[in-house]
Amino acid sequence: MQEHSNWTRRELLQAAGAGVLAAAARPTETLFGADDTPLVIDCHAHIYSEDETKYPTIKDPYRPPAGTGTVAHLQREMRAAGVKFVTAIQTSTFYKFDNRFTADSSRDNKSFMVGVCTLDPDDSSSPKKLEELVTSCNVRGMRSIPALSGKLDDPGVDALWTTAERLGIVINVLVSADKQAEIETLVKRHPKLRIVIDHCLNIKAGPTLEPTLKAMRALAALPTAHAKLSFIPTGSAEEYPFRDMHGPCLDVVKAFGPERCVWGSDFPCELWCPKVTYANHLRIFTHELGLDPKAQRAILGETAQRLWFAKNV
Repeated sequence: MQEHSNWTRRELLQAAGAGVLAAAARPTETLFGADDTPLVIDCHAHIYSEDETKYPTIKDPYRPPAGTGTVAHLQREMRAAGVKFVTAIQTSTFYKFDNRFTADSSRDNKSFMVGVCTLDPDDSSSPKKLEELVTSCNVRGMRSIPALSGKLDDPGVDALWTTAERLGIVINVLVSADKQAEIETLVKRHPKLRIVIDHCLNIKAGPTLEPTLKAMRALAALPTAHAKLSFIPTGSAEEYPFRDMHGPCLDVVKAFGPERCVWGSDFPCELWCPKVTYANHLRIFTHELGLDPKAQRAILGETAQRLWFAKNV
């Protein structure tokens, strides 16, 4: 099946290379201080099954290093960093539109996980599949990608957004800045649908930085739009703590407000952001960005609680 044009993160991250991991993470108890342990929710984890007979992969899957990316590995990272809940994002570079592992894992681990599926906008049965996943498998979001036409504002995409709006779930949008106008069109057509801009349109250092920030500022005017602040390690041209991305991240926070921003680890970091550990990715937001406590609480937990976990917390 033809790959969708906006699935470019794999190539970008391969080109960036597997940089040296950041210094060992500080002990868990120092992340917030001994007397301050707010709710922390990881809004972006990709999970992988070791059983490839039950959950077959696509041809030439993008694999995490051996022993990483499993649900057990994710739980260890979460416990060590003090993270309570996680949204499992369908791993399209491993399973494409086969959501069975994400769905089964979300259903079987309801105490700490919900699922975000990815469905084919060119398949007319996808809206029905979405409803089944939401009804039966603890799936509370859908990652939205352009159709094979190259458009996000496509009838197939619109049908999925219509279903998501009716079901009351969240849409995660995975596109770059060139789709800004199409996002705006769809959001205005679906005023009750909450959306999250995955990776903030793939913000990265270099010539696309300012145009991408401009697009994010424009999208901040949409009251139902939220920003996922997962781009600092992948967008940076530096090593930890990636100071060249602090300004752009704070710019997004200022535009959206902390109450419309969430944090995501990009687990497994060994694959998706190898310049940083899971704990140090979180530490950027607890120690390095200079966020005040109220902003930290919103970005690291409260916003995500409202979007995906109201039933859990």
